[in-house]
Amino acid sequence: MKTFSKIILISGLLLFNTYGIKAQTTNTKLNQVELMKQFVGSWKSEMGKDTIITGENTAFGNGLICSSQIIARGKIINSIKQLFGYDKKIDKFIVAELIESSPVIEMCEVWFTSKNKGELIITNPANVALKYKFEFKTPDMIVQTALEGDKVIKDITLTRVKE
Repeated sequence: MKTFSKIILISGLLLFNTYGIKAQTTNTKLNQVELMKQFVGSWKSEMGKDTIITGENTAFGNGLICSSQIIARGKIINSIKQLFGYDKKIDKFIVAELIESSPVIEMCEVWFTSKNKGELIITNPANVALKYKFEFKTPDMIVQTALEGDKVIKDITLTRVKE
């Protein structure tokens, strides 16, 4: 009986300590608006042979206005406009995206999961479930990975254009 009581006492202390440790850890909420400001500026990426994408991101209130162009052999072949707006209720950005060559308006959610990493999910129900993960490797370099399910479709590296 004495051994049984000791086992219960030790088990109780272990459980208490385990739960006590968990209770003491706090999740620091990320400031999504401040982190999104890392995107402000001009960016460029090599998309393939003789094809680049350039973008200009401008802060606007609690969001961003983004204009991008895909250029092949020196000629603009497509333009993209994006409007990022912060939604305090869900602590994410809602993105409306217009692509000049497409009749569809893309709707997305984007948020940071850490100070230098985040995700973008296309929320249009009619579209393929694409997800993008991004990571700021440095303040001037972002690696973006396109995923369909768990399968990597493409990685691109964007670099900040210095003026």
